Amino acid sequence: MEHTAGRGDNRQTLLTAWIAKENLRNLLALARTGADRHQIGHARWKFLAWCADSDLPEVRQLAATVDRWWPEIEAFTDTGHSNAKSEGINRVIKLVARNAFGFRNADDQRLRTRCVTTRRARGYLRTAQL
Repeated sequence: MEHTAGRGDNRQTLLTAWIAKENLRNLLALARTGADRHQIGHARWKFLAWCADSDLPEVRQLAATVDRWWPEIEAFTDTGHSNAKSEGINRVIKLVARNAFGFRNADDQRLRTRCVTTRRARGYLRTAQL
């Protein structure tokens, strides 16, 4: 006989986290629709209320983080713009720098960083990760 104790709890935990994620996705998707402040406020309330009512500390922490970062998130929903591209490029530059630890030639390091962050190289890196 298969032991299933706690299996329902795991499913409920996953469902709770999934619904929180979907509520957050719906909130962020409003940036593409030109939604008014009332719609955005309602979606935010729905997300925060769901998280607050959950028993999962991770979901509550997610809500606290979203609430803390709300001015920045609201700017994104208002404009549809973010700094994701520049953050991605900075991440790649730091990765290249870590991989090149001990390089003695600064010009070679600069060239290597520039090559990795070109549009063509980023496209290659994206497909290589799949």
